Amino acid sequence: QVQLVESGGGLIQPGGSLRLSCTAYGSIYSIYTMGWYRQAPGKEREMVASITSISTTLYEDFVKGRFIISRDNAKKSVYLQMTRLEPEDTAVYYCNMYVVQTPTSDDAENFWGQGTQVTVSS
Repeated sequence: QVQLVESGGGLIQPGGSLRLSCTAYGSIYSIYTMGWYRQAPGKEREMVASITSISTTLYEDFVKGRFIISRDNAKKSVYLQMTRLEPEDTAVYYCNMYVVQTPTSDDAENFWGQGTQVTVSS
């Protein structure tokens, strides 16, 4: 199986920066799109940013110009550099990956991390 392990969350003051990391472990042949989602209390989970296998990126409007997503294929990892954080960014952040587990797999499977809490507060 595949496990995604996230790290980097925490308590940060408004205007501060954090870098989230997520690494995939297990039976992995290749990884297609990687992404970050978030879920604030009482709200639906929403996409934050994604990055394809050829590093094409997509950002939601509310993070454009503040967050940068990147990936390291050799490390099977995805990162989210967050700057100019706002209280509205407070949420549990989840990484997501589409993983092809073997060379003969028919398709990629979707996996989620366990989530990491980001709290922006003074």
